[in-house]
Amino acid sequence: MPRADFYLIAKPRFLTEPLRLVCELARKANDAGLFTLVLARDQAQAEELDELLWSFDDDAYIPHQIVGEDVDEEEALVLIAPPGGEAPVRPLVINLRDEPWLGQCERVLEVVPADPEAREPLRERWRQYKTAGYDLNKHDM
Repeated sequence: MPRADFYLIAKPRFLTEPLRLVCELARKANDAGLFTLVLARDQAQAEELDELLWSFDDDAYIPHQIVGEDVDEEEALVLIAPPGGEAPVRPLVINLRDEPWLGQCERVLEVVPADPEAREPLRERWRQYKTAGYDLNKHDM
């Protein structure tokens, strides 16, 4: 049964930079050797995340690429997919888009902004995952 984990942002360092939390999650996945797909909201977010993954921690090296560029899937443990591109199947998906990811994977991570208005659609998404038979978990970050 696939899992969906919702990460609710509360800590100050993630409030202003929610993509920092995405980097932390990508680092954990990388350390565990998990091939990860990050579904970016748009091309600009994909590029911002690409930059941040290089710079957010001097001690962390996370092999990553944006899908569509000259991608070496064996090398890039983390693939960032802007909308419209081909998203390869990966066991772990970090979803930053507005719709739930019900594609093939073992686990999907949803990053929930602190903004109360942004949380309402995520309650709906929680229900969608539940209906689809996902095992649901919530984490306060």
